[in-house]
Amino acid sequence: MISCFVGIDVSKATLDVAFWPERSKPFQLKNDPEGIAQMLVCLNEIEPERVVLEATGGYENAVFKALRVAGLNATRVNPKRSRAYADAVGQIAKTDRIDAQILAKFAQHLETRTLVEPSQARDELAELVKLRDQIIGHRDDDRRRAKQATSAIALAFFASHIASLEAELRSLNKHIDLATKALDRDKVERLQSIKGIGRVTTAKLLAYLPELGLLTGREITALVGLAPYNKDSGSKSSPRHIEGGRYKVRGALYMAAWVMIRHTADFKARYNALIARGKCSKKAVVACMRVLLIRLNAMMRDGVSWKGRPLPEKAPGLKY
Repeated sequence: MISCFVGIDVSKATLDVAFWPERSKPFQLKNDPEGIAQMLVCLNEIEPERVVLEATGGYENAVFKALRVAGLNATRVNPKRSRAYADAVGQIAKTDRIDAQILAKFAQHLETRTLVEPSQARDELAELVKLRDQIIGHRDDDRRRAKQATSAIALAFFASHIASLEAELRSLNKHIDLATKALDRDKVERLQSIKGIGRVTTAKLLAYLPELGLLTGREITALVGLAPYNKDSGSKSSPRHIEGGRYKVRGALYMAAWVMIRHTADFKARYNALIARGKCSKKAVVACMRVLLIRLNAMMRDGVSWKGRPLPEKAPGLKY
């Protein structure tokens, strides 16, 4: 039986579905529960080898989750990758139907594997963490505006709004703590036993990096976007740079790495050694972030504590 690949172009209102090879005609449905249900009926009959859709600012979340829950091999890709593929095959024109067809063709060239099953608890935690970041953004914006305000009425408004946001943050932090422990209490306790890994970093690792402990060190750093890539050509050798990956995880690891550089002897020594070798501060802290992530990954994979001692009733792991 010939493999069939599916591309879905997702917009706020519609879903454009195309196939490769073109076993069925492309069609369009509404991006709502009824439309998603109709699409799943069609795809379950065809049994595609892979379904690909782009990340479109969150409009694809419900579709992607429904595909995964239905047991379909669904992959969400960065729009830059699919656009680069379209340019490579000479597809200049761009419509929703054309984009769906390009995604279907692109699907046959992707190599993916499913490591983590869908989780309602993880989705809810991710939503709470995202809400927390948004509230902090609103609070910090008001703090900046208040510094420029001169009207007593405006200053009073900003003070009241900031106080309200602070109260909401305190309440939300409690909900996040409960959500992280409900998701995986063992991981929470192990992560928060490390100096520099607090409730926010723990929540973001659980919400945005469920593959932690399931990959090799190289794979996990590439996934997060902390792997340095070389761009050499002929006799030209360019400096290596990190690129892509999950920026929300990088942001959490960035803050955690600075705490560990200041308060943990081995990370402080590593950072200072890199600075002494002429590395700039940004490169030095990224190198420490990479080591931190590799060690966290090994700790979760091998069932050991931060210092390398086996956890109770678990086999000894590697020391690092």
